[in-house]
Amino acid sequence: MCTCMEVDSVLKSFGEKTILADVYLCCRPGDIIAIFGRNGTGKSTLLNIIFGTLKSDRSFIRINGKIINGCAYKSKLIAYLPQCSFLPNYLTVFQIVKLSLPEEQIKPFLRDRFLFKIRNNKIAHISGGELRYLEIKLTLYNNAPYILLDEPFNGLSPIAAEEIRKHITISAKTKGIILTDHNFREVHKIANRLMLLDDCFLKEVKEKEELIPYGYYQKE
Repeated sequence: MCTCMEVDSVLKSFGEKTILADVYLCCRPGDIIAIFGRNGTGKSTLLNIIFGTLKSDRSFIRINGKIINGCAYKSKLIAYLPQCSFLPNYLTVFQIVKLSLPEEQIKPFLRDRFLFKIRNNKIAHISGGELRYLEIKLTLYNNAPYILLDEPFNGLSPIAAEEIRKHITISAKTKGIILTDHNFREVHKIANRLMLLDDCFLKEVKEKEELIPYGYYQKE
């Protein structure tokens, strides 16, 4: 049995405009795959199709040898961080963590220089950067073997971004991670595979200089 997540033959159109055409992607534990592409090329669309919150015109998904029929999130083999916030405003950080994690993980999770000081604050009363940090860490702590992160570094301070890079690297020891982000310099520090989504097709980038025309990387 192949221990990997395979996404194949993804086709998606909105009206007469094709966004994704025959997209193929294979993610294995240990992978940190960064998907780049200009706004509107379909990066978030692809992640939503993989997760199962958006229906494709055609797609084939297989996870650890199991063909996924229907919404992949129901299999609990994939966790997804969307761009928009998903935590209830009326609960405290501690309550969210208690609802999300097993008892034995709560204290280690909150023993964190960013989260410990706000553990008793309601979600509505923490900053956007603190909220994003919490959401990313909760997603990474999920038991799912494959993690999708949509623009995780958006809104994070440089110090928080550095800490999140550490969490992603640790998670990738046992999980496969796919992320999209416009912050090339942050992503390039941790990604071990680079992909480019352009003109409906997804291709692997072997040299970072290939991204210069897309504004992600400036030649030094």
